Amino acid sequence: MAGIMSSTVQKVQQAVMGPREGDKAADLLKDTKEMTPKARLTTDYGVKYTSADDWLKVVSQDKTGPALLEDPFARERIHRFDHERIPERVVHARGSGAFGKFKLYESAEDVTLAKVLTDTSRETPVFVRFSTVLGSRGSADTVRDVRGFAVKMYTEEGNWDIVGNDIPVFFIQDAIKFPDLIHAGKPEPHNEVPQAQTAHDNFWDFSFNHTESTHMFMWAMSDRGIPRSYRMMQGFGVNTFVLINAQGVRSFCKFHWTPELGVHSLVWDEALKLAGQDPDFHRKDLWEAIENGVYPKWRFGIQVISEADEHKFDFDILDATKIWPEDLVPVRYIGELELNRNPDEFFPQTEQVAFCTSHVVPGIGFSNDPLLQGRNFSYFDTQLSRLGINWQELPINRPVCPVMNFNRDGAMRHTITRGTVNYWPNRFEACPPASHAEGGYVELAEKVAGIKARARSVKFQEHYNQAQLFWNSMSQVEKNHMISALAFELDHCEDPVVYGRMVTRLTDIDLGLAQSVSALAGGEMPQRATRPNHGRKAPALSQTEFPGAKPTIASRRIAILVADGYDAVAFSAAYAAITAGLATPLVIGTKRNKIVAADGTTSVTPHHHLEGFRSTMVDALFVPGGEQSIKTLSRNGRALHWVRESFGHLKAIGATGEAAALVQNAIALPQITASVSGDVVERYGVVTIGQVKPTNFSEAVTIAKGAKGFLESFFYAIAQHRNWDRELDGLNTQIAY
Repeated sequence: MAGIMSSTVQKVQQAVMGPREGDKAADLLKDTKEMTPKARLTTDYGVKYTSADDWLKVVSQDKTGPALLEDPFARERIHRFDHERIPERVVHARGSGAFGKFKLYESAEDVTLAKVLTDTSRETPVFVRFSTVLGSRGSADTVRDVRGFAVKMYTEEGNWDIVGNDIPVFFIQDAIKFPDLIHAGKPEPHNEVPQAQTAHDNFWDFSFNHTESTHMFMWAMSDRGIPRSYRMMQGFGVNTFVLINAQGVRSFCKFHWTPELGVHSLVWDEALKLAGQDPDFHRKDLWEAIENGVYPKWRFGIQVISEADEHKFDFDILDATKIWPEDLVPVRYIGELELNRNPDEFFPQTEQVAFCTSHVVPGIGFSNDPLLQGRNFSYFDTQLSRLGINWQELPINRPVCPVMNFNRDGAMRHTITRGTVNYWPNRFEACPPASHAEGGYVELAEKVAGIKARARSVKFQEHYNQAQLFWNSMSQVEKNHMISALAFELDHCEDPVVYGRMVTRLTDIDLGLAQSVSALAGGEMPQRATRPNHGRKAPALSQTEFPGAKPTIASRRIAILVADGYDAVAFSAAYAAITAGLATPLVIGTKRNKIVAADGTTSVTPHHHLEGFRSTMVDALFVPGGEQSIKTLSRNGRALHWVRESFGHLKAIGATGEAAALVQNAIALPQITASVSGDVVERYGVVTIGQVKPTNFSEAVTIAKGAKGFLESFFYAIAQHRNWDRELDGLNTQIAY
């Protein structure tokens, strides 16, 4: 009897707890390499998949129709994925946000009846959250990654969320693949390494096996993957939405946010160092700009395609891995977003804010974009896990318009509702649905015809043309950076199969690109392109050629290096001019205590000392003269490193008086010569003016004019963001920094 009982208990334990070590099933699951040929992919309830790549949808030869909610396999995969993490977001965990306003300057009533896009007298309050995608809450800001750009508009008709990224395309076409994408991008499961980066085998194995990812990984490996600031990156709705006007005419639409400051990035060495020196760099940057009153602004634009023109392109406009090239579909800029208030408390606002792609207002609807349709399910579902069923009652998520419905109870319920009925219809006719005329949301009737299948239309099968378009549109500097980025990522892949296959994938884009990466990262050197490069380019894809940005030093951080005996006149003039230009001067000294000027009476207390702050944390460097100050700085290895590293990172450098020789000697390149007179000399973004003491009033006026010319030249160099000629001519690699 005891033996029978023991056997029964073992069977129950095995059924509940899973197979024991040594069981065949356990042996099968030990190693995925053994699992691959023997097992077949199943649901959690054991049913085998026939396809795990497509959501069940209505599809015809030339048209991808709506995804079907009846698909139990897709719903299970998304549902399980949404609830994998508690309590941190599964993706976009590390973020920062701010409040602001949205204002139209042109009505879009020709294409939509949404009042937020037609009423130019309105000022709509907003909250925007920026984020990285892969890293945990404790990861660094400056890793190479896609950035989230999510905008919540508190409109009078309800909340409208544009949940986007800083890159206009995505890795996958169908939402059913999202769990696989993020699993592949996240740290590898056996050792939880690496954090917040794609430089590992699993991600690039996924990318090779999903040709649809080709376009997106080219964007991620460009400078877009390491933005200088949240304030200096674009935002895109990514998915294709629908606009409906008052006449019931439907159009397809993509949403754009374009920064007033232009699109700028870090350089890779700088991004790596900042991850350790100041992992909160982007958070601080956004906060500081708003605190200083230099409010970040973006122009809001729409790309619109009429329903009649849906099939007139060589790509499917519902494919989230494709852009709508602006030469084919121009962006129409109709409004402006401004961020002007920092949160009062991080957790209840920035951390508890929750976005849903399904949050739209009348006049805005959904296309049959298969990625969007899955996101509409996923975003709502994941908020239930993270915040609970009453997440929309939290102050940061609550609409500004009245909320009237019969939803009741649940954990963390905030609203107290008076009344004796909680259902519709009711005997009091309380809270009936609204008609279209009363502002109710009405879906436009759409004819749907096709077969029910796990498939995509024919145009969804082309995955390389736009990857080539992006590569062709890059400047030489950007191409060099992409080669380096791909070589870095693949160098961190340990499996030769992974990096070898990825080199061959690059031959689908450009043979020269593939050969350059192969020479650095390994893999067999390709000898021929697997498909011809069509040679086409598109405007506005290149950051260095980005149109519309005004040259400005506003919000830029400019370091001023000083030691005892500095030139108080040059220091004060530069400090005042930097402040007047709405930039932030940061005084960096040999110590953080008071530093006395050469005149013996003027002094300054630095914001930081040389060891406590680094050149990576600023946009430009200025060194005023002063004989004793320059002697001290010339003997200080960290001060010399500041100059060399700033030069290596292509930043503007300015120097006056004795400091001109310091800068020239620190860089020690024949191409960089310093001024020895009152004339301004500019060499590769290094701007200097020598020391000249006036002997009469006329000479004093000439020197004053020269000083003004120095500041103009220095500020112009800062406004260019980087001096790319240093890199093109190889100067930045010739100094030890």
